[in-house]
Amino acid sequence: MGEREFIELNIAVLTISDTRTEADDKSGALLVERVRKAGHRVADKRIVTDDVYRIRAVVSEWIAADSIQVVVSTGGTGVTGRDGTPEAVQPLLDKEIPGFGEVFRVLSYEDIKTSTLQSRAVSGVANGTYIFCLPGSTGACRDAWDKIIEDQLDMRTRPCNLVELMPRLLEG
Repeated sequence: MGEREFIELNIAVLTISDTRTEADDKSGALLVERVRKAGHRVADKRIVTDDVYRIRAVVSEWIAADSIQVVVSTGGTGVTGRDGTPEAVQPLLDKEIPGFGEVFRVLSYEDIKTSTLQSRAVSGVANGTYIFCLPGSTGACRDAWDKIIEDQLDMRTRPCNLVELMPRLLEG
């Protein structure tokens, strides 16, 4: 088989935090840098407070936008009372991708051992848009992007990747 062509995707980045601003949003900045370095386009970048309805509103807007193929969020995936990203996003999903969270926690275990069980990192598809919800730490974002997401958002990754499935996501 011949080499596949790279396909540039439009990716939106959402930071969920009650305290971060653009000036000190290290995890959001890391994701923006990684998206661009991988050859994709940052379609939008926002920060919202850790509020289920604010998170859901922004993610819903991006899911409805034909121009955005992927949403990556950082923050709000822990177990404290303010951590509501999974609760905000999961009702929007048409399909969950449980393997993402499973693989993320396996990789995370190498660095933080059993503390990884506190991560509720999730992924799925909504209206043909891939969504990845990552923890708020810069290390977690780096690991998730570098070790999982980047390859899965690259059409050239073999034996298979998420990009090649995009034309079929909205099949009835």
